[in-house]
Amino acid sequence: MLAIEKLKPKGYFLAICAVSIGGFLNGYDTGSIGAITVMPQFLNTFGDLSPFMRGFSVSLLLLMGTAPSLFAGYLSDTYGRLSITGLGASIFLVGVVLEGAASKLPMFLVGRSLAGIGEGFWLGCVTVYAAEVAPATNRGLFMSIVQLNTTFGITLGYFTCYGTVRLPSSLSWRLPFIIQAILATALIIACYFLPSSPRWLVLHGRRDEALQAVERLGIDKREAEKDILNPTGVEHEQLERGYWHGLVMLFRKTYRKRTGLALLMLGGAQLSGIDGVLYYAPTLFEQAGLPEQTAGFLASGVSAILMMAITVPAVLLADKIPRRTSVISGGLILTACMFLMGILYASSSVHQGYGVARWVVVTSIFVFALTYCFTWAVVMKIYASEIQPAKTRASANSIAQGMGFFTNWVVAFTTPIFLASSRSGVYFFYGGLTLFNLAVMACYMPETKGVPLEEVHRAFNEPVFKGWNSLLRRRVVEPLSRPASRAGLRNSGERGEEIEMGSFAKATGSGGGLRVQVGGSV
Repeated sequence: MLAIEKLKPKGYFLAICAVSIGGFLNGYDTGSIGAITVMPQFLNTFGDLSPFMRGFSVSLLLLMGTAPSLFAGYLSDTYGRLSITGLGASIFLVGVVLEGAASKLPMFLVGRSLAGIGEGFWLGCVTVYAAEVAPATNRGLFMSIVQLNTTFGITLGYFTCYGTVRLPSSLSWRLPFIIQAILATALIIACYFLPSSPRWLVLHGRRDEALQAVERLGIDKREAEKDILNPTGVEHEQLERGYWHGLVMLFRKTYRKRTGLALLMLGGAQLSGIDGVLYYAPTLFEQAGLPEQTAGFLASGVSAILMMAITVPAVLLADKIPRRTSVISGGLILTACMFLMGILYASSSVHQGYGVARWVVVTSIFVFALTYCFTWAVVMKIYASEIQPAKTRASANSIAQGMGFFTNWVVAFTTPIFLASSRSGVYFFYGGLTLFNLAVMACYMPETKGVPLEEVHRAFNEPVFKGWNSLLRRRVVEPLSRPASRAGLRNSGERGEEIEMGSFAKATGSGGGLRVQVGGSV
């Protein structure tokens, strides 16, 4: 019986798995919508789409998710993480039903809009919920389940369309939306039955309910007493002052650094160009000189499987590899891949049907996507959520998520335009943005691996390069100062220097010492 109890999964693990359906739905849409819009059956229903209209249809969900993301944090602080997640899932459900039932393009676009609004409400909330119920020692691992499900959704979205395209009727493109509707319903039901975040309950003074939630989630009692069940009065005050006060607070001196990092991570990181790779991989492979059928296979099949495979060890190692190490090493590889591809195209080294350069480009695309999945995709979401204090966590994360939606839309909408005008320019552009983001994070991002949420703020009170400063002082500053000191001893009185010898220096052997006066003061 005891052995069975040990094998029973913890409540917080099951809760995180349940809310990560939201991550799966986000990935499933990403993996399927591009293929859906080029299916013959889809085009028979809506007619041929121009490149502009196809890009608009694909990216509309991202654009519409921006605005609700800005308010989702305040709403989840007020009404609860699960309540707003359930609201978003309900709106998303209506959207995908309209998409799947559409017979005219305007109805399809209305459905895309509602689906985007729904995602905007829930996507930040599920990450915050996972951060608040996960144990500190394995927080990265459990928060990464959301990203793992996102990658799994991308993979299943690709292969669902690969299978349904063979159906002769419009069910070929409607079936992916039916699957999304079923999963959205499951997410709504999960939000109804799951326990609320105990941290959110404590924040609202509902300590007895928080204790019950801790019990249901299987959170360690000692950790709960130490880190969860001890709120501050300032946090209660923040909840009472409303949305705009909370928004202003995010950019006050105490919090602006953490807010800026969250915006950079969830917004600026998308400007690395990852969505351009995910949505338009077939075009990238085709420009590299591969035949169209081969390009489609590599983009929709192999890349999806590899991204899924690389995310599994990334999740398992989330609390083994320091956050800074993952971000910096990943950023260097991402930048190198983009610049390498840009140089190859700028030098006209990539040719259709022959040459080594085209395979270098193909390999670089794979390396870029896999590196992003292993490093930035996992760490950015974890870090952006865990660095915020309870009173600003949901708001800051939601605003950063909104920035992510908007920058994703920009990338998804403009990448085809960039590729049509300059094959090399798009890689240099995204490579430069990635390098800039990397430099900022390297300078301002402290390490938070294994630190309880209530103690993360202390990391921001210490200089990021504290160890480097100490090393620099020992290896450079102090050695350089020694010759200057010896020169001062030889040139007593120069530049206001005065060397005063004690009785020991007078060879009396009775103590004293050495005193140095510089500029007239001791």
